[in-house]
Amino acid sequence: MRTQLVVAAACGVILANSTQTGAFAATQLERGSYLVDTIMACGNCHSPRDAQGKLTPDNALSGGLKFTVPPFVATAPNITPDRETGIGTWTDDEIKRALVEGLRPEHGPLAGTPLAAVMPANFYKGLLPADLDAVVVYLRSVKPVRNEVPDPEYKAPVKRGPYPDAERGFANASFSDPVTRGKYLATIGHCMECHAAWSRGASDFTDGLGRGRRPFEPADVHGFDPNWQGSIASNITSDPTAGIGAWTDDEVARAITKGIARDGHQLKPPMGYSFYAGLSEGDVRDIVAYLRTLPPLQ
Repeated sequence: MRTQLVVAAACGVILANSTQTGAFAATQLERGSYLVDTIMACGNCHSPRDAQGKLTPDNALSGGLKFTVPPFVATAPNITPDRETGIGTWTDDEIKRALVEGLRPEHGPLAGTPLAAVMPANFYKGLLPADLDAVVVYLRSVKPVRNEVPDPEYKAPVKRGPYPDAERGFANASFSDPVTRGKYLATIGHCMECHAAWSRGASDFTDGLGRGRRPFEPADVHGFDPNWQGSIASNITSDPTAGIGAWTDDEVARAITKGIARDGHQLKPPMGYSFYAGLSEGDVRDIVAYLRTLPPLQ
């Protein structure tokens, strides 16, 4: 598998130039780092925080937020290469399966069982093969950290609604269109995991893209700033009053990368703007271009 990854890089199949993604990446490792640490925002869930809710870089990706919701209780697991408490014994294909199918390997603790539904595998299914390879290369490279997190407790079967754009997939050939590139980034960034219409514990990916209103309560998510009082996902459709239709492109970009709304107030977790701050200008522009295409919803 590692040989295949090297060959892939040599053949130049990774998205490695500004005409395709807006972010130059000379190697698979750089591309994987860019994806994991910006648009995919893996550390937003998988990295631990201190008592003030600040990320602790020395222990990045070693296990993070605890989710206590009706279907399950789960802590984002250690995804460093530690062999005892992380994913150090997983093969490349097993890591990929976890990412795009949400399933653990057929060995080790909880063999073959699904990851909790908060893992956005239904969005990561849309990852281009080269980007998926790059993510694996990067995860192999991070510092192993020994940190054992509690096993999940499932109170109902794990369910993930299929995300249509991820199911349809993407192709490099279509990335000459900024909107398509933005749609790809928004897909692997699992934006609609929060910002799709939310009703009875499920997201509406068919008629509710961008409508928002998904609630997040302090009792549901443990690990953010202790002063966090919860939040509700915003409407990011093109509606001029309920959504961002009246916002300028720069205002939308500022909200994504700095967490500042049009009226100047600070956006709240779980919005991962501290990760999105590392996005290239081109990628941010493409995401904005895609958001402009979302039909207005009240």
